[in-house]
Amino acid sequence: MSTPAVTATVVICVYTEKRWDDIVAAVESVEAQDVAAAETLVIVDHNASLLARAQEAFGPRGVRVLPNAHKQGLSGARNTAIAEATADVIVFLDDDAAARPGWLAALLEPYSDPTVAAVGGVAHPRWPTVGVPMRTTRPHVLPGADPRNGDATGELDWIVGCTYTGQPTQQAEVRNLMGCNMSFRREVFERVGGFAEDIGRIGKNPLGCEETELCIRARQAYHRAGEKIRILFEPRAIVDHRVSEDRVEWAYLRRRSWAEGLSKAAVSKLVGTDDALSTERSYVAKVLPTAVVRELRQRNVVSAAAVVTALACTGAGFLRGKLPGATAGVRLPAATAGTAGAPRPNTGG
Repeated sequence: MSTPAVTATVVICVYTEKRWDDIVAAVESVEAQDVAAAETLVIVDHNASLLARAQEAFGPRGVRVLPNAHKQGLSGARNTAIAEATADVIVFLDDDAAARPGWLAALLEPYSDPTVAAVGGVAHPRWPTVGVPMRTTRPHVLPGADPRNGDATGELDWIVGCTYTGQPTQQAEVRNLMGCNMSFRREVFERVGGFAEDIGRIGKNPLGCEETELCIRARQAYHRAGEKIRILFEPRAIVDHRVSEDRVEWAYLRRRSWAEGLSKAAVSKLVGTDDALSTERSYVAKVLPTAVVRELRQRNVVSAAAVVTALACTGAGFLRGKLPGATAGVRLPAATAGTAGAPRPNTGG
């Protein structure tokens, strides 16, 4: 095995036994990497039965299985992992995602640059086959320019937590990472705190954007201190993300898009509207209109309608979230213990 410039704690947050096969696949994909993680943590979100099962299955393999010690939800589980992690970099892999060979090495390589604070990778959707055992194309409700290519992106793939059209195709600096496949220097959390638990996912609740908020908050904090950090998208770090049957339905598209709008409103409250919507403006102005025109030219009226519906529901959710009191309960997390004495990263000047 090769030796990266930094050590890694890989974190997999889990909440339901219904995903047991996915959880096992995720753990095994980490074990199969050509670069070994310093440790793997499985954090169980307030589910005693799943906790016992995971401890029995993964404990003998050297995996640390711990209960979520914070507020129920994905952000609370991640914050539990942050407090327990010992490696230089904390890597987050979704419980329904499996890493491809070379994934961890690709995520860790950019950290040889001391200004790199976070690195994320690609998530390709793996569509459900229930009722469609030989499915080779993407669902009409989630259109894309190359529907028969399983590794091609679609304009709405963010709805199922995957890389979407409009994101970089080569290594590039980005505003924020996607939660399915991301990593941060541990020092970042010591400086700015963990994930905001008021806007994270809880079970099947599709509220999110906690990764966006954290990335923006980190960049703002370092900037105020006169320090430069870089957040990178690395397309060579690839995971396959299973998409459940309910997430390719119209009802989920509407609900997830509405929740995205609410979440963006909450993020804008915490970090400011300009930073919260900087990427979305270009996406709405360029990427979505191109998709609608393409689908109409191909007479895919359903797919064109899906794009319009997603945009409308997201916009409506954002407007609702901006109303007085809609995000009154949203709070920033405190910095992790030991922040006052935490070493500042070497940013190379």
